[in-house]
Amino acid sequence: MENADKKYFCKIAGVNTIEADVSPKESIEILKESVHLYYDLRHPNLVKIIENYEYDQFYVVVFEWTEGECLFDHWNFEKYKGDTAAKSPKEKFKQLSVSKKLNTVDVLFSFLQNVNKKGYVAVDFYDGSIMYDFSTDKTTICDIDLFKKAPVINDKGAGWFGTKRFKAPEEYIMSNAIDEQTNIFTLGALIFDFFGYFSDEEMKQRYFNNQFLPCTFSNWQLNEESYQVANKAVSFSKNERYMTFAEFYTDWKKASSSIIY
Repeated sequence: MENADKKYFCKIAGVNTIEADVSPKESIEILKESVHLYYDLRHPNLVKIIENYEYDQFYVVVFEWTEGECLFDHWNFEKYKGDTAAKSPKEKFKQLSVSKKLNTVDVLFSFLQNVNKKGYVAVDFYDGSIMYDFSTDKTTICDIDLFKKAPVINDKGAGWFGTKRFKAPEEYIMSNAIDEQTNIFTLGALIFDFFGYFSDEEMKQRYFNNQFLPCTFSNWQLNEESYQVANKAVSFSKNERYMTFAEFYTDWKKASSSIIY
């Protein structure tokens, strides 16, 4: 929306949309509960909240406008099928230089470390939560509505929030803790998505088997050291993953600093 020379993004809850998964009342509750997250987790790369208020039967949250394209724009998938010449933001991002993608990884480390430091857990965080401006190379986090204050326990079993393309094992199991190590797994999976190659069949297997598996080293764009670091982050057992983001980041920077690009 525009007001004079300024542009804004508005989230409006309470509309009974055609493809809604929840009622208008529930959507208002979810949006209201998310407002404090954007204040508590302020970060240079998180969309900036401006105000929030009730309007008639609706609830409105206003954000500062940010340029960029969502890295998982599912609402355009039919368009890409119909026009093979059109490249999705995901495809364009995959084709960026190694250095630019490494910069995005640094942003995600910084943001998720801030989330952990503030005592929160990133829930339903995936490539659909990430925007990239291809003209300025800025990475923006755009959707944190389901993040939760720790401690967090999986009370939905296999139906826990998130896409099967990136979910950690504990995000399928009732009563398991969702914590810093879960978010480490998520970031590791995203790193594999940025620098690895996966066939359509391998992607289908994630949904069929409820399990993320890393690509082989032969389908990895970076060096062996960085592959081992990312591989450790997505270990099936929490005991084999990094214990903290600080440890993960230290090893990642050490491994990726020797990459020639």
